[in-house]
Amino acid sequence: MSETQHDSDNYCYRHPDRQSYILCQRCGRTICPECSTQAAVGVHCPECVKEARQSAPRRKPRLVTAFRRSSDRPVVTYSLIGINLVAFALQWLINPLFFQLFAFAPFFAPSEPWRMLTSIFLHSQASIFHILFNMYSLFVFGPAIESAVGRIRFLVLYLFAGFGGSLAVLALGAADGGVIGASGAIFGLLGAYFVIARRMGGNTTQLLIVIGLNLAIGFFVPNIAWEAHIGGLIVGGAVAFTYLQLRRRDQTRAQVAALVGLGVVLIAITVIISVVRGFA
Repeated sequence: MSETQHDSDNYCYRHPDRQSYILCQRCGRTICPECSTQAAVGVHCPECVKEARQSAPRRKPRLVTAFRRSSDRPVVTYSLIGINLVAFALQWLINPLFFQLFAFAPFFAPSEPWRMLTSIFLHSQASIFHILFNMYSLFVFGPAIESAVGRIRFLVLYLFAGFGGSLAVLALGAADGGVIGASGAIFGLLGAYFVIARRMGGNTTQLLIVIGLNLAIGFFVPNIAWEAHIGGLIVGGAVAFTYLQLRRRDQTRAQVAALVGLGVVLIAITVIISVVRGFA
């Protein structure tokens, strides 16, 4: 009578009662089908799978990696859209207080100058098309310009253009006329896009038609601040021109100095106009 000898090497190390001839590719131990996990090459046992997961580099959330310099996602554009949408929602919740605190009118310039920027994040609640049109324009032109000039420069461009729109309202608008909307900043992007495309040799005819039509609408449709459109367009184009003239790496300090100088000029013009119009 012969006896069959039990060979432990042919049995799953986690289930000694299960015979198997499957080996883990990492540690070489015998495992049963239930304990095996398919890998790129062969199979792995549960302990090796756990060890591999613990030693593998952890991937950061996409929201975090999007803000890296190496990322090409237009995070500033999307952030600006988000801020505008949040502000629009807050207007519904605490209006008219929100409007009273952050809207801009020329007589506010000397005492509450921050309104010249906060007003560009507010939109009329009388028509949903006001914010939809502005945010759509930001969504269309923002990513291309942000990719071309960089995130910080794009944000500076947007804020400068918005301030330029408010400055034009200060110079040309009614003293007590409240103004809100991102139109000045949006026209600044149009002006910047035109300057950049022109320098790069692109066809700007269609863009000129778009700018011309939108400017014309401001003159013929009531309750549209055409002054902000013109001011934003001019300042946005000026900022983009500065970027192009001083775009080399060794000209970074000169570019920053030029932008600071432009900011000082805009503030000085604001003070002078406020005094001339009797607001100061």
